[in-house]
Amino acid sequence: MIQKHPGLTNLSAFKALTAHRERIASLNLRDAFEQDPERAVSMTRSAAGIIYDFSRHLVTEETIGLLMTLAAQTDMRARIAAMFSGERINTTEDRAALHVALRAPEGSCITVDGVNVVPGVHEVLQRMRAFSQAVRDGSFKGHTGLEIRNIVNIGIGGSDLGPVMAYEALRHYSRRDMTFRFVSNVDSSDFFEAVRDLDPARTLFIVSSKTFTTLETMTNARTAREWLVGALGDEAAVARHFVAVSTNGAAVKAFGIDTANVFGFWDWVGGRYSMDSAIGLSTMLAIGPEAFMDMLQGFRRMDEHFRTTPLDGNLPVLMGMLAVWYATFMGAPTYAVLPYDQYLKRFPAYLQQLIMESNGKSVTRDGLPIDFDTSAIWWGEPGTNGQHSFYQLLHQGTRLVPVDFIGFANSLNPCGRHHDILMANMFAQAAALAFGRSADEVRASGTPEHLVPHRTFPGNRPSGTLLMERLDPASLGSLIALYEHSVYVQGIVWNINPFDQWGVELGKVLAERIVGDLESTRDPVLSHDQATNQAIRRYRAMKNH
Repeated sequence: MIQKHPGLTNLSAFKALTAHRERIASLNLRDAFEQDPERAVSMTRSAAGIIYDFSRHLVTEETIGLLMTLAAQTDMRARIAAMFSGERINTTEDRAALHVALRAPEGSCITVDGVNVVPGVHEVLQRMRAFSQAVRDGSFKGHTGLEIRNIVNIGIGGSDLGPVMAYEALRHYSRRDMTFRFVSNVDSSDFFEAVRDLDPARTLFIVSSKTFTTLETMTNARTAREWLVGALGDEAAVARHFVAVSTNGAAVKAFGIDTANVFGFWDWVGGRYSMDSAIGLSTMLAIGPEAFMDMLQGFRRMDEHFRTTPLDGNLPVLMGMLAVWYATFMGAPTYAVLPYDQYLKRFPAYLQQLIMESNGKSVTRDGLPIDFDTSAIWWGEPGTNGQHSFYQLLHQGTRLVPVDFIGFANSLNPCGRHHDILMANMFAQAAALAFGRSADEVRASGTPEHLVPHRTFPGNRPSGTLLMERLDPASLGSLIALYEHSVYVQGIVWNINPFDQWGVELGKVLAERIVGDLESTRDPVLSHDQATNQAIRRYRAMKNH
């Protein structure tokens, strides 16, 4: 039975951590490593093929112990169990949050309202598998009898960010005789740039919208329909060139999509947690069913680790609690994720939605205002590009920015010294951030005195390192699940609901009101705020001039 959250600031561990933060304000990472020759070993954990070194974070063993106590006092183990058992932990929408069921092994039992959902998950997976195989081997053909060789995924939010990230991350394993494009922005340029060099007779659109009413997605889908029918000259072509990931069968059928090619998912899966569901159809088409199942196995390995491992050895718990430490106790406004692998170039953008849409909340589960900081702003770019961009701020700026470095021991495209240089940079950046370069060291190198302040690195900039053997479908699955679960850990501690996203609704509602005023053939009677009214008038005056 989950206990009622007593309020974070009332917990003894919260008060202890607040006092502890003051005591270790002068913590110096150089000294910490000198005083503890085993620090790098004792502050490293591993699971599901991921080695996590958090020794360069601004923590001591006491800090970690207090964070684990805080986790225990927020009933962490019971809340983890509640998620895996299908309880309605998404309280504001009265739903389970059961993305772990999407990768549960066949034959297992996870229930929602007394119904085992695993057989339904595997039925959809089998249908995805059969369809993907038919497209990839050419037995599923377009309206004119040509094989499909272009896939365009139309979605937004979780229906886009996950598929884009997964395709880019696993591009090495993708079919190189097939083209994959992704359309999300309602800006028409996004669509037309995506299809400008594609043959409509060889193009398949995947329209991903749970309700089949999402404004941006359906606007792009209708434009795609017009583009296809205009080129092929037959409305019947829609059935051979469109599939849907949706639960609205009637709307899908009305669009002209063959209901045999509709892949469903469930209200207990949030969009940003759905990339391993039917939302991942483009991923399966790209890498093949077997590799997709390998990815699910990676998810599953981290799920089991999260569900069964004691708190102090649990990677998602450790990462989640460190994020809490920096956001709530250390006042860090942002957190950077820096993957040293070009294939992970879209991973930070994916994490932005996963983390900030989940934990960007200012009220508790009970609707009470929060009087402490919750989620940081998450961001990042691949190394080594970022080193020649924003690392200046990380090293010598005035802001505390914790960092996750992500790297792999083996390159998927080995070439001479490239990978060794890449990883040397990752290791060097972590060391430079932590230990810096003192003024005396700068002077000793022969630097003129007037340049010493400019070439001094204060150090004490925190980071953790995630190291894996290579980027493959299984390791990607483990990595994503690691961050998914760390998000939930943070939500548990802050007593917020990481599975709703009411903050995205207001702007959408207002946009629906405004678009009519923009499209009106007559001067509309405007009833918005004065700034919006003025913007509408200016836009209408400038439009088509």
